[in-house]
Amino acid sequence: MTMLFTRLILFRKEVVQLWKAFWAPETPFHLKAATLFVAFYLVNPFDILPDFIPLLGWVDDIVLVPLMVSWIVSRLPVPAKVYAGKYGPTVDGTARRK
Repeated sequence: MTMLFTRLILFRKEVVQLWKAFWAPETPFHLKAATLFVAFYLVNPFDILPDFIPLLGWVDDIVLVPLMVSWIVSRLPVPAKVYAGKYGPTVDGTARRK
C-alpha cells in the first residue's frame, strides 16, 4: 500500500514537471508531441481495452499513462544550472591547457 502511495506522489511530481517542460522552449518537439499524445490517449474514447469492459477498461489507463509520463520525463533535457555547484564545477568546454 505504501508503495502505491509513493508512486502516486511521484506521478503527481512528474505531471507537474511535464507541464512545465511542455511550455519551456528548451524541450524538444518530439517530447512535446509525446506529451500531447498522452493527454489525447487519456481523454480519447478509443483505448487498447475499451472502458465499457468492467475494470479492465480502466487498467490500461491506470498502467499505461503513468508509464508514458515517466518515460517522457526521463528523456527531458536537464539544464546545466541544475547541476552547477551541486556535483562540482560545470565543464563548459572553455578550459585551456597550460
